[in-house]
This record gives sequence, C-alpha cells and structure tokens, in this order.
Amino acid sequence: MRVLVVGDTHIPFVRPGYLQFCKDLKKEYRTNVTLHIGDVCDSHAISFHEHNPELPNALDEYKQAYEIVKEWKAAFPKMLVSIGNHCSRITKLASSVNIPSQMLKTHQEIWGTKNWDWQWEFVIDNVRYIHGHASGGGLWPAYNSMRKSAMSTVMGHYHSAAGIKWLVNPTSRLFGLDVGSGIDDKQLAFAYNQFNTVRSVISAAVVLEGMPYLELQPIGKEEKYHDSKVN
Repeated sequence: MRVLVVGDTHIPFVRPGYLQFCKDLKKEYRTNVTLHIGDVCDSHAISFHEHNPELPNALDEYKQAYEIVKEWKAAFPKMLVSIGNHCSRITKLASSVNIPSQMLKTHQEIWGTKNWDWQWEFVIDNVRYIHGHASGGGLWPAYNSMRKSAMSTVMGHYHSAAGIKWLVNPTSRLFGLDVGSGIDDKQLAFAYNQFNTVRSVISAAVVLEGMPYLELQPIGKEEKYHDSKVN
C-alpha cells in the first residue's frame, strides 16, 4: 500500500495551508490510502484542563470544527483515523459522570464522516499506526514504541517530534516514524507551550509499501506554504 499519513490537526486550530500540503503529497506520491494519525479535532472547550476564556465555548468550537472537517472530508472521502486523546475527550468526560459509551454518538456521527474508519490502531504492510499518547515519550517516541512492540511504528501526538529512526538486526529492519503535526501553535489553544523554545514540526509522512518518508511543510517566508500565501 501507498499510505499518506496526516499529522495531528487539532481542528479548528489547524495550520494554514496544511490541507493543501497533504493533498499535494497525495498527488505527488500517488498514495492509495490516507491515514490520519489522530487528534483530528481539539475539543479544547470540553477538556479536563483549564479552558481559555478567550476561546469559543463547546458548541461554537464544534460548529467551527465541523465546517473545517467538511473540507477535509471533501479532499479525502475515505480515511483511516487512529483515535487520539483529543478525539476521545467526549467519551472520557462522559464516563466521568457515569454515562456509558453506548449512549453516545460515534465519531462518524459526530463529525459526519461515515466513510472514515476510526480505530485505535491499524497495521498495514506490517507497519503499526497509532496515535501514541499511551506509548511514552522520550527523544524518539515512535522508536521507543517500536522497540517495545517489535513492529515498525508510525506515531503522532508529540508535535515537536518528527523523523525516522531505524533498528536493524541480522533478520529484520524496523523503524519508528514520528509524523510531526499540522497544528497552528500560535493559536490560544496552545498557549501552554508559548515559552517552550522547541516548536511544533509541521509535517506529514508517506509510507510506500512499508518504506517511510517524512515531508516537512515548507512554511518559510519565501516558501510555497508561508502564511502570506495560503491565508
């Protein structure tokens, strides 16, 4: 399979031009599977963490996010989605007040994505795809997870981690691929990270018949996807 891997988007706080960047990668690499690595939407307003009063309430954020998800659905009518920690905020909050998951809408129903397949993990060409929030971090999060599972692993979640690290032994060749993200970390939803000198890596990945490649979104001043060219 020829897999396009979309990084965390945290809609509506997605990076300007990131959708077009992913569409361009799909065309360039002629991918036949699109997989979102998780945290499609942010759901900032219903987090257990402190809510920024300058951001929309839960209903307004949902309405904003829903319209942007429609754009992604138009570009990628079929997509695999690895469920992330932000994706599961609704069910987590519901369970905290004793509401069982059977009484809630599915991800497909919430976002109108009946042809998107939402699962915790996928295995394609012996490569494992997970969001990664339960896998531990470190300098190379996907590599660390790969060593534990003994499977090549593609992960999101860690916005400032992006790259490929290999482990080769006499009988196998394994890799850990950190996808990076597609977020706009200038948004108030990420204000908690404003004093961190390490910034988010804006990138996506492709895995062609089990071989990984990382692509950074060119967002520099003179580059194709700079804010001034995509807003």
